[in-house]
Amino acid sequence: MTTAAPTRSVLPPGASATGPEGDHLTTRPRPFPLVRHSLALAGRSLVKTRRTPEALIDVTLQPVLIMVTFVYIFGASIAGSTHDYLQYLLPGILAQSIAQGAVSIGVNLNSDLEKGIFDRFRSLPIPRSAPLVGAVLGDVVRYVIVAVVTIGFGYVMGFRIGTDPLSMLAGCALAVLFALSLSWVSVFVGMKARTSGSVQGMMFMLLMPLSFASNIFVDPTSLPGWMQGFVDANPLSHLVGAMRALFLGGPAGPDVLWTLGWCVGLVAVFLPLAMRAYRKRV
Repeated sequence: MTTAAPTRSVLPPGASATGPEGDHLTTRPRPFPLVRHSLALAGRSLVKTRRTPEALIDVTLQPVLIMVTFVYIFGASIAGSTHDYLQYLLPGILAQSIAQGAVSIGVNLNSDLEKGIFDRFRSLPIPRSAPLVGAVLGDVVRYVIVAVVTIGFGYVMGFRIGTDPLSMLAGCALAVLFALSLSWVSVFVGMKARTSGSVQGMMFMLLMPLSFASNIFVDPTSLPGWMQGFVDANPLSHLVGAMRALFLGGPAGPDVLWTLGWCVGLVAVFLPLAMRAYRKRV
């Protein structure tokens, strides 16, 4: 009695045999691994946000409280009426809030480092930079929330767009782009600082002069002459100027170009620095 020799299966290039039954499944390398894994880790950030909604206080309640405080306490003194000051202030509050919203990413990443989560990421077959890129992409939702909350509550208070909806959306998109670029500064600080608390302190120390030595709250011509040079070069001043033009009307081109230039500069400088600090840290 003869036994037939087992038939040998020939798999195409790139195929592998998987499964407990030895089934042959054709698998091909999927393209753009950095994009895929970054988006997956961005989803992880969104899950964390959904489970801890109190982490959204800085992009929901904080801009509302600042807007109410400044409009009804200082509005009549600064602009002559609360309505006129609200029209002037809201684009600035949105720019300030969306910039401050970038602080949390550095705090969260530093906290993940302390917990050892990045040690697990390092053992996974994913690009080394995917956890950082995914964290930045996951913060887009926070920036969209702060834009919706600020403009929505501003409408309740009496704010009105003086241009058109497309210009308003362009202003919000520019603010989100600036926040994404500024996030790399926070990521870099988060990789270099020893504790998450120190990340928050250093970032607020950076953002405070940018917020108050700017055109957010008052007309820069009312500031001391020695300060006006800093205000003119302040990236937040250019962002606010662009948003006021897109929201209320006026020439937006120069401030938009300056803001885009700042976005490119921030990413070009701090993304490599953040990646280098991350590789040294983990």
